[in-house]
Amino acid sequence: MCLFAILAGMFPRIAFAVYWIARPASVDAAFDTFILPLLGLIFLPFTTLMYVFLMQGVGTIQGLDWLWLFLAVILDLASIGGAGAAN
Repeated sequence: MCLFAILAGMFPRIAFAVYWIARPASVDAAFDTFILPLLGLIFLPFTTLMYVFLMQGVGTIQGLDWLWLFLAVILDLASIGGAGAAN
């Protein structure tokens, strides 16, 4: 059960890492430097992954994209808070 909890908590990080390896041009187009996606991978994986997905279309965040980005931030904060409460 502990292994499942660790894997479930690591899923957004693994998903972003696999996406970054598979499509590095998409991540490079969304961010100017290497450090921002790396910090996003460590601290806010849902938000970073959503930002990369949203930047692929038009190249800017506009309209309902802000809602999706806000929901990703809330999901990151909830996962951090849930992990803190569990410990």
